[in-house]
Amino acid sequence: MKIAPCLICLGFGITLLGAAQLFAARGPARGPAGGAAAAPAGPTEFKFDFSAGPAKDGYTKVAPTAVYSPEAGFGFEPGAAIASGDSGDVATSEKPFFFSVKVPEGNYNVTITLGDSATATTTTVKLESGRIMAEKWTVPAGKTSTRTFTTNVRTPQLPAIPNNAPGRSIVSMDQFDSGNSRDWDDKLNIEINSSHAALRTIEISAAPTAPTVFLASDSTVTDRDGGADVSWGAVLSLFLKPGVAVSNQAQSGETLKSFANALRLDKILSQMKKGDYLFIQFAHNDSKASWPQTYVEPATTYKAYLKVYIAEAQRRGATPVLVTSMDRVNFGGPGGTTTNSHGGFPAAMREVAKEENVALIDLQLMSEKFYPAVGQANAKKISGDNTHTVIYGGYELAKCIVMGIKQNKLDLAKFIVDDFADFDPAHPDPIESVDIPASPSNPGGGRGARGGNPAAGRGAASGVPAGDPGPGPL
Repeated sequence: MKIAPCLICLGFGITLLGAAQLFAARGPARGPAGGAAAAPAGPTEFKFDFSAGPAKDGYTKVAPTAVYSPEAGFGFEPGAAIASGDSGDVATSEKPFFFSVKVPEGNYNVTITLGDSATATTTTVKLESGRIMAEKWTVPAGKTSTRTFTTNVRTPQLPAIPNNAPGRSIVSMDQFDSGNSRDWDDKLNIEINSSHAALRTIEISAAPTAPTVFLASDSTVTDRDGGADVSWGAVLSLFLKPGVAVSNQAQSGETLKSFANALRLDKILSQMKKGDYLFIQFAHNDSKASWPQTYVEPATTYKAYLKVYIAEAQRRGATPVLVTSMDRVNFGGPGGTTTNSHGGFPAAMREVAKEENVALIDLQLMSEKFYPAVGQANAKKISGDNTHTVIYGGYELAKCIVMGIKQNKLDLAKFIVDDFADFDPAHPDPIESVDIPASPSNPGGGRGARGGNPAAGRGAASGVPAGDPGPGPL
């Protein structure tokens, strides 16, 4: 396939030739099949027993007082109020809590067993930064239930750069990364969200051959460490079976250009293997002419950058999937609940999909059916600020994405959960049927609260800056 022509004299940006060099992953060596090299050394198999008695054979005992430390490598996150319940058989709590395990980056299967001998329990399970894996997981009294989930863990580090090669070896984190810091630490973070938790065991095992669905986008897709915003990216895993991992690397404020300049695309490409997917949704910020360093024009530069992303994914044997950005919500102006807010960008993406013969999920058109069906009286149930979805909006748009996977006949469709019913955005689910509890806010996390660390910009040396980012880009 052809890569787009060189962009000459952007003035504030990089040439497409420079972009191709910048985007090229400086990742581990790859064999003929295109798969990534072996994961870093470190424990990748764990079994934890939360009962009060002697540990089950082959399991590590976890006491209710076990607080996570890097030295131990596992434990409950600070703030958890854990007790021993059900005659010592379970770890229980009346409020949500996190259990974390230090692991090398990669894909993992997480197997959880719940159940109380005397009380029925209903539990929501989330991984990393609010990635929803199970909703309304109900276990009758006197029963136990076991489920397995597959997820991705990553850090900001990239593979070492060869001598004299240009580039950097760490993603350039900024103040907005504190809103999903659990996605970027060196731990697998497990949230048990229940009014009567009954946690019996957790087993974790590496899943290096599981296909990965990488998400590249902005704040309308990113995960969140708490808060009201819930994107389709955070919900997508709920509708996929074990055996495929979602790596949501979308971030607030990003554009096609800035996502690459911060090495976020490099990070994805360094982990990418044959059989993976790259979902690409950009327009909300790319369209801002007031941001001269990252603005792209829909008919030319926007299309050219999209083609570079496509080419880089295909070079590694992965499947690129273009996703048009959902419309903004009109809370009361003329024209109903849609605003046609993205100008020529959705049409440009559709053109690229045809020109490059790649899959397209037209979320913009789907949202134009979904919003009027909900109506202006309930528009705040879709979005709190006209752009970022809350749980109902994120849940329904995630269903739109799943329908797009089916309609494009992607191999990924074999991982859609068996009970997923075909979804028509013009006939959405009743609002009251979507009731997923919010995650506890991570200190310093979230998006939109004031009083943060606005000075922490591109190029932060390592890790995730502390402090709440405050209001900012999309």
